[in-house]
Amino acid sequence: MTPPILRRLDDLRALRRDWTQKGESLGLVPTMGALHAGHLSLVEAAKAVCDHVVVTIFVNPLQFNSPEDLANYPRTEHEDAAKLAPYGVDAIYVPDPDQIYPQGYATTVSLSGVTEVMEGPNRPGHFEGVATVVAKLFLQSGADRAFFGEKDYQQLMVVKRMARDLDIPIEVTGCPTVREASGLAMSSRNMRLSPQGLEVAGQLNPMMEAAAAQLRAGADYAPLEVGMRRKLAELGFEDVEYLDLRCAEDLSAMARLDRPARMFVAAWLDGVRLIDNIAV
Repeated sequence: MTPPILRRLDDLRALRRDWTQKGESLGLVPTMGALHAGHLSLVEAAKAVCDHVVVTIFVNPLQFNSPEDLANYPRTEHEDAAKLAPYGVDAIYVPDPDQIYPQGYATTVSLSGVTEVMEGPNRPGHFEGVATVVAKLFLQSGADRAFFGEKDYQQLMVVKRMARDLDIPIEVTGCPTVREASGLAMSSRNMRLSPQGLEVAGQLNPMMEAAAAQLRAGADYAPLEVGMRRKLAELGFEDVEYLDLRCAEDLSAMARLDRPARMFVAAWLDGVRLIDNIAV
């Protein structure tokens, strides 16, 4: 059965009050819609440990750097609701804009540290928008747990830090990246790639995994990065914004594998900005 769609905060809070009175837990899956298997894996993770699950769909204007990118972002509410129907989700919260940013809204949430590398310099204001809307969704829902994909690992770190710093009583859970058969991380942006672009993009993850194997064998990162950048250019990637090896705990840069790490990439192909990361 297609889950009910809630557009007003009062309706969401009425549901939450009822569950709280019964001592039942709520898991939240925040999304911007255009749902794919990656999002649905988060729903499955939430269903496994929570009594109730609410999926949110809100295309948040504060986290877009480009008006064109915001305008082009896919909005597929009815298709998303149909995809969620088999999962027994209790509700889909699709708030009207004034439920998130009412007239005169003047507050934002900003972080230092984890926001100052990779996505931060390349997308000014992005993480401020993410932290602000996620803080609001956490507080509006009163959820016990929230579920995010590791594909946006830096975002996951930002959300965890924000909740911890603001004493929001919620457990933030990261879930493994879901990939296409080629290894390409699932993303709504993949829909904008040409068939040839999809084939080329599928070579990104195997390249990173091969470099990770060399790091585990003791290689230094700098020459590996040079080789990977050269290969990406040969494949047809238009620009590589970053290709970093960073500490998995604090995102500090690393030169060789001496503690738990992740490798991160952001690169343009077919005019589409692709990001990925893997554990090393």
